[in-house]
Amino acid sequence: MTTVALTNKKIVSSFGNILKSLSDKERNVLERRVGLLWVRETLQSIWNSFSPSITRERVRQIEDAWRKKVGRIIKASELAVIQDAAREMLDAHWWILATEKLINGIIKELELSKGMNAYVLEIIIQSDLDIFKSKPRLWVRTYFYLPSVTRNKIDKVYKEAIKILKRKKDVMEMSDLFDMINQKLSSDLWKLSNVFIDSVLDIFEDLVKWEETLIWLTRWKILNPKTLKDKTIYVMKKEKVPMHFVDISNKISEYLWDTVKISTIHNELIRNDEFVLVWRWIYALKKWGFEPGTVLEVISRILEKNGEPMTIEQITTEVLKVRNVKKTTIYMNLQNKKVIERVWRNYYQLKK
Repeated sequence: MTTVALTNKKIVSSFGNILKSLSDKERNVLERRVGLLWVRETLQSIWNSFSPSITRERVRQIEDAWRKKVGRIIKASELAVIQDAAREMLDAHWWILATEKLINGIIKELELSKGMNAYVLEIIIQSDLDIFKSKPRLWVRTYFYLPSVTRNKIDKVYKEAIKILKRKKDVMEMSDLFDMINQKLSSDLWKLSNVFIDSVLDIFEDLVKWEETLIWLTRWKILNPKTLKDKTIYVMKKEKVPMHFVDISNKISEYLWDTVKISTIHNELIRNDEFVLVWRWIYALKKWGFEPGTVLEVISRILEKNGEPMTIEQITTEVLKVRNVKKTTIYMNLQNKKVIERVWRNYYQLKK
């Protein structure tokens, strides 16, 4: 895909210029709905602000009308690259993707910053008349799709997944669930792709996926993990970053509906080698490559393993691979003359 160098500022500026082709009322509604001027407003706050007030359905009609008016303009502008990226991603996922997943994918693909206004991207994608966005439904996340996908096909996959999970009454491997859905529905629809099934199940809020391998119903209380250590590992894997022990306790309550004393969590982190203290009260999983011990001990192991003097830059690079610390902390530890010695300018080794 040929990409145009876009920035958040350039996208918002170009989009704002395109909106000038709309009537004052249409532009006012869209600017407020996407938060272009300040913050994103609800349908209710917008319709109440007009005098005389307009109905909620009228706001929706205005939102829909802009597609035909600005679609051709966007198609001929630098913003068309966003629509191209959206179509490619939808094709790759068998024509359907949850809105959040599609928007995050485009931000990553076009190397935009995370502060990008997601609602502006949504509007730009919707202006492509070949791409459709779902209407709001209870317990269903909004999603984008291509005409190849019908509501009937989506609902059949979802209902079969629910039926299988209820019968199983336990967490399932997603690959097993996909195989069972395929066996049941391939004759009714077509030979279903696992990517398509995965994308469909992403949009339903009563389904929970974990680690891209397991799936269960939201209302089930998870039977595993059972031990406090396993629950801690579960939370840290889910968050994928080193965590303060208080945050771990809070996340166990949030994800697993289990209240745990903060002191109990801290004791568990201290006594198990699976966890490594990487900063003051912040722990990581050892399997992530983090090493235990003080920063000085980590530096000593690095120098000993290297076998020859190293520069501050080399030492810093190696330390940051296994510990989450500030560079100034590494430098200060290199000044410990009882353990480390500087052999010549900017080079350090273990004291002999």
